[in-house]
Amino acid sequence: MVVSTNLGVNVMGEKLEDIFNYLQISDLIATSGQPTEPQITAIKNAGYQVLINLAPLEKFETTLPNEAALVESFGMEYVHIPVIWNKPTLEDFDRFAQVMQANSDSPVFVHCAGNFRVSAFMYLYRRIYQNINEEQAQKDLHKLWVPDDTWQRFMKEVMGNMKEVMGNG
Repeated sequence: MVVSTNLGVNVMGEKLEDIFNYLQISDLIATSGQPTEPQITAIKNAGYQVLINLAPLEKFETTLPNEAALVESFGMEYVHIPVIWNKPTLEDFDRFAQVMQANSDSPVFVHCAGNFRVSAFMYLYRRIYQNINEEQAQKDLHKLWVPDDTWQRFMKEVMGNMKEVMGNG
């Protein structure tokens, strides 16, 4: 309860908007920090078909140990890509991008512990795969945080790697 009082967020609420750092990106994509069990029900009721979790399971008090089983019991697809906070990798992003591309016509909900990993991955995904301009992608990223040096380096590495792969650099 201290978190919800200090941040002005109702982490105990059962609506999508109550999920910590909830952000609607598009009609098909929403992101957040760690949802509670009732909030996962709200995600399902909102029509999301895929839930991607970028947080390592063993790291956080708020982690739901039964999240995969709960999500799958609702008939949703659950994808876990544990991204180590201070060591994100190109492989992590590539796997994320593959899952997003495979589900580009489905409603996808992406979360981690605080929506910081996710916001950086979504920034990259939108820039590279959805051709969203820098200003708009950065605006949504900065609604939640300004990435630290580790994440700035990682984002530049991914963008540089994509230019090489696409033959533009």
